[in-house]
Amino acid sequence: MLAQYVFTSTEGLFRIVRHGHRWRALCGESEVGRFDSPEEAVAGLRDVYAASRLPRRLSDWRFLPAAALGHLAPPSAAALARLAAA
Repeated sequence: MLAQYVFTSTEGLFRIVRHGHRWRALCGESEVGRFDSPEEAVAGLRDVYAASRLPRRLSDWRFLPAAALGHLAPPSAAALARLAAA
């Protein structure tokens, strides 16, 4: 899982997701834009979704740190062979 900030609203789930060196602003599954900082992403989301009353400060959003996909087992040798053959 990538590092992200999350806020739920009546309009849907708003997320600001780290994407390499940039941050993606999302409403549900729709991308609103890509920004150089999470603060810029908050401002962009607030501009587009003014009626949603999104928090202005990033500290009011819930932060989910980056985490490995611990619930998934490593791929088996057979799965790696199928990927290599594709």
